[in-house]
Amino acid sequence: MSTQLPRAISPLAEDLREKIISDPGMVLDDQDVMRALIAANERNTGVAAANVVDLRGLAMERLEDRLDRLEDTHRSVIAAAYENLAGTNQIHRAVLQLLEPTEFTEFLTALSGDIAQTLRLDAVRLLLETKVEDEDPALKKLGDVLITAEPGFIETYITAGRNIPARPITLRQVAPETNVLYGDTENFIHSEALMQLDFGPGRLPGLLVFGSEDPHMFRPTQGTDLLQFFSGVFEKMMRRWLG
Repeated sequence: MSTQLPRAISPLAEDLREKIISDPGMVLDDQDVMRALIAANERNTGVAAANVVDLRGLAMERLEDRLDRLEDTHRSVIAAAYENLAGTNQIHRAVLQLLEPTEFTEFLTALSGDIAQTLRLDAVRLLLETKVEDEDPALKKLGDVLITAEPGFIETYITAGRNIPARPITLRQVAPETNVLYGDTENFIHSEALMQLDFGPGRLPGLLVFGSEDPHMFRPTQGTDLLQFFSGVFEKMMRRWLG
C-alpha cells in the first residue's frame, strides 16, 4: 500500500496563502480570481471542489449583503424624495394663501390660521423691531401673531447673546425657559425656525418665526431652501403692505 506524502508548499505559495487567510476579501472582491476558482470547480471534484464551492458561497453572501445595503439606500433616497416633494407642495400652498388677502389684518389672520395649518405649525409670530416712540397702538390690536421689540432684539434673540453672526435662517430646538415669543403656548414650543426679514433701506428689520411642539421638526442639520423661498416671498409681501 503506497502512502502519498503531502506536497511541500513553496515559500512563495505559503506567503500567498497567509495573505489570503489574513484578508479573504482580496480574493472575494476580485472578479477574475473568483471566475477562475468557479471554473476550477467545474473541472475538479473532491476536497478542492468543495473549497471552491465554499468560496463561491461566501462571495454570494457578500453580494447579498451589498444588495441589501443598496436596497436600504434606495428606500432611504425614495423616502427623502417624497418628503421633499411633500414639503415643496406645502410651501407652495402656503405661498398661494399668502397672496389671497386684500387687507393687512386678513394677511396676519391667514398667517396664524390657514398658513399655520398648511405648514403644520403650532405657532407663528411676526416680530417687527420698532422704536418705542414710533410704535403704532393699532399694532396691539392685531393679535398674538404680530409682536414688536426694541431695535437690536432680533440679532440678540437669534444669537442668544453670543458674539457670532446671525444667519438669515436659523433652525434650532428651544427650551421653555428661553421662549419669549410664544405667550401662552411657550411651554409647548420645542423647536423653531427663525427667518430674518429685510424691509428695505430706512426700515428696521423683522423676523418671521415658526414654532413647533415637535422638538425634531426644526433641526440645524436640515436644509433651508424651502424656508428661504417662503421667507423671500413673505418679505416682498411685507414691503408691499408697509408701503
